[in-house]
Amino acid sequence: MHIPDGFLDAKTWISTAVLSGGTLSYGIAKTKQVLNERQVPKMGVMAAFIFAAQMINFPVAGGTSGHLIGGALAAITLGPWSASLIMATVLIIQCLFFQDGGLTALGANIFIMGIVAPFVGYSVYKIIVGNSQAKGRVFIGTFLAGWSSTFIASLVCTFLIVISNTVPLKVALPAMAGWHALIGIGEGIITAIVISYLSKVRADLVFNSTKV
Repeated sequence: MHIPDGFLDAKTWISTAVLSGGTLSYGIAKTKQVLNERQVPKMGVMAAFIFAAQMINFPVAGGTSGHLIGGALAAITLGPWSASLIMATVLIIQCLFFQDGGLTALGANIFIMGIVAPFVGYSVYKIIVGNSQAKGRVFIGTFLAGWSSTFIASLVCTFLIVISNTVPLKVALPAMAGWHALIGIGEGIITAIVISYLSKVRADLVFNSTKV
């Protein structure tokens, strides 16, 4: 889902860069409200885990593969604002050192995977799971959070490419939405497994109501 250089016109990549920058600035302020010495290492560990997990591709269909985004996972454990900062850090490193996503498209990629994905995933999780600690509800809620974060992010990615007149909607929508509906299943399963495990060994990471 990393958009390369040349896929977005100037108005789109500049607008998303400004929007992402403003959102992350506000996210830093929000995170500082509850940031403590124990949370900083957790954010670092989560960033390292997501960075490593994104390097592992899993087969989908027809020779296509996908990888974990991690936005929903980070948001459920550390809150959506902290998750946005984590995802932005991962995406910046990937862009600058691994050429994964274009430099001009960095703001758009952060908006898609670092803002849309965490907030969609967290919203779905809160709606379905809420404060419940029932195992079945947690598993289903986190699976749907992971799936929806990937699928909705792919729709936003499609919209940005289409309004840039790079690819027509009739081509971009089925290509992005179709494949990411499948890729989202992998995201949902991984998110559900990790959160279900954490709910057993570190329930405070999942059910802590003081998260940003």
